[in-house]
Amino acid sequence: MTKSDLIDVLCETQKIPKGRAELLVQVIFESMEDALKRGERIEIRGFGSFELRSYKPYEGRNPRTGVRVSVQPKRLPFFKVGKELKERVNAGAGRSGVRPAAPGWNDGARVTNGKTAPVTNGKPATVTTPNGDGTPTAAPAAGTGPVPETAPGGQDASPAGAGGATRASA
Repeated sequence: MTKSDLIDVLCETQKIPKGRAELLVQVIFESMEDALKRGERIEIRGFGSFELRSYKPYEGRNPRTGVRVSVQPKRLPFFKVGKELKERVNAGAGRSGVRPAAPGWNDGARVTNGKTAPVTNGKPATVTTPNGDGTPTAAPAAGTGPVPETAPGGQDASPAGAGGATRASA
């Protein structure tokens, strides 16, 4: 459901003009946003609650380049579903129109030799143990990262074969 869908439902059920419904939805969302900005918790009984979670600064890595980056402290909104909403949603799970979870969703991880491997795109990643110590390491997914240009005959066309990897245009 989108914001527009919510406005349409409000118009139909309450028989109010679309402009007024848009204003009502906007006022509700702005009020919630303002409360979160002030650090307040929002609790809607029977539905759920919104709260801010604070995260300390840390040193991370750019996944593409591997360069260390400093991640600033941040506050992010977090929604926790209420018990009543959870029960109502689960009670309606057998009805038509409710899509089952996508295949591979929440399958967890594949267990190999007592170790777990992450699931990527619904498929378990290939497990390799480069150290030979039995610690699983996920192999990179096919098709990720820069694709080197190739010359006829499969030769690398980048200058000196290093550092010039770019994605070939289609």
